[in-house]
Amino acid sequence: MILDLLPWAVFLVFVLGMLALDLGVFHRDAHEVSRREALAWSVVWIGLAVVFNIGVYAFQGADRGVEWTTGYLIEKSLSVDNVFVFLLIFSTFAVPPAYQHRVLFWGILGALIMRAVLIAAAGVLLGTLHWMIYLFGAFLIFTGIKFLRSEEEAPSLEKNKLVRIARRIRPVTENYEGQSFFRRRKGVLFMTPLFLVLLLIESTDLVFAVDSIPAIYAVTSDPFIVFTSNVFAILGLRALYFVIAGYLAGLTYLKPALAAILVFVGSKMLLIDVYKIPSLVSLAVITTILVTAIGGSILSARRSGAADERASLGPEPAGGR
Repeated sequence: MILDLLPWAVFLVFVLGMLALDLGVFHRDAHEVSRREALAWSVVWIGLAVVFNIGVYAFQGADRGVEWTTGYLIEKSLSVDNVFVFLLIFSTFAVPPAYQHRVLFWGILGALIMRAVLIAAAGVLLGTLHWMIYLFGAFLIFTGIKFLRSEEEAPSLEKNKLVRIARRIRPVTENYEGQSFFRRRKGVLFMTPLFLVLLLIESTDLVFAVDSIPAIYAVTSDPFIVFTSNVFAILGLRALYFVIAGYLAGLTYLKPALAAILVFVGSKMLLIDVYKIPSLVSLAVITTILVTAIGGSILSARRSGAADERASLGPEPAGGR
């Protein structure tokens, strides 16, 4: 029993230690995260995920290792849409760049707790009610189709139920109060707009978790692989946000790719009792979708840039050279 719990304990200690190092040492003072810093942290988190994945291959075998890789890629790719929503939230509510990392840190810490609960709940449902896998599969296909057709809307503090409840409990300051979530005035504890933005981040992540967690159960039912791959994808989400905000906001075909991944994973769940798609095939399909989307987006951006450059030069003179 103790040996079974040891990997969980070691992993949780590692996660808490990295989070403490992140906030307590590298981001103790609020500052705007540069592109270079974000890219460096992205490399660190991806590198740690690769090292952990190698450990899974070494200690649990190739099958479990492939499942972990596939699950990580699913969660990492689906988390990209969270990033674009974060961009909308921060721009809509004019959150100063220096305070965005603090909001994302606490938002992701809350997301880890929520996802642990949802992963456990989904595991119990699938373990006791096998037919739930068909429900999850159909839900993912529906979500993928809806995801492809829908457009991102600017989030609203006024319409968010969690934020409305919070405002009934505590008064809110008119402006941001530095990086503080709360401010005491004349003995009364006020919430700041930064705390309301944090609540908005948490509520949107909960919605995305409902999509992503059933998706990873299409790959594996091992709770350790489900949880750890999910956590590694989420831990790198802050750095990914700043990278995408600085570099990758113009990936034209990324949204159709995410929709395709959801539809593929949902179809895999529906076919589970007819034909179980091998993990290596799933890994190959998801990797191909992502590489094609990124490559196509880069080519499209280059063509668009070349067309804009030609347009700025104006029409050629009559008579040619």
